[in-house]
Amino acid sequence: MTIRMTVVATGVVALWLAGCSATGGSGSGVSADGKVGAVLDMAKAVTVSEDELKNASLQLRAAEDKQARVAPPKNKYAQRLERLTRKHQNEDGMTLNYKVYLSPQVNANATPDGSIRVYSGLMDLMNDQEMLGIIGHEIGHVKLGHSMSAMRTAYMASAGRKAAASSRGAGGALAASELGEMGEALVNSQFSQSQETSSDDYGLAFMKKHGYNVKAMESAFRKLEAQRNGKKASAMENMMSTHPDPGARADRMRDMASK
Repeated sequence: MTIRMTVVATGVVALWLAGCSATGGSGSGVSADGKVGAVLDMAKAVTVSEDELKNASLQLRAAEDKQARVAPPKNKYAQRLERLTRKHQNEDGMTLNYKVYLSPQVNANATPDGSIRVYSGLMDLMNDQEMLGIIGHEIGHVKLGHSMSAMRTAYMASAGRKAAASSRGAGGALAASELGEMGEALVNSQFSQSQETSSDDYGLAFMKKHGYNVKAMESAFRKLEAQRNGKKASAMENMMSTHPDPGARADRMRDMASK
């Protein structure tokens, strides 16, 4: 499903979390000291702990939540998501949290701290069982380490420009400029097709585990395919260009659900 997150944070961060490959400049300075500093920052990024990456993820997510239109608790979308995810606050050894962004985009995303966000446009398109399949897919990206890999890559890319927190440790607060640099690196990231496939598999296993309708993941992908073929994909265009073909994914989910 979609793993792209958009933040417009007035100069703070523009974050599209899509996967495990990122591009970005390496050194920001031209002096010898600057080059040495960039190398040291990159070395720090390679050895950064998962706790540090989760802390960075929490800060990026907090920045996005402040800028997005988050559905308040009494909103119909928030109430629906709460009902669907009530039993999945703690799933597969992870503590997760969920919110709805009031946006027509057909989208959902997850970050390594366990934050899962869905867009109201996606909820309008999917029924409850299809939403659960998508949620299972997003949980898979967290559990299988895909979101963590994306964050590490972004940290490395931004650290090369002295953007990441170099020695503040897991509890260090990132400045707005640092969040912006890391968010910029995430803009250039996307999950590989193998990661999307493995998260599809996790989502299907999630549906079977909890006794949900295993055919719902196929039907969710059929809806995405119809959106694209029906030229209604303006909100999904970029996502479709970076994700495996939804029709093929639907076929695969159909075949696996019958096993």
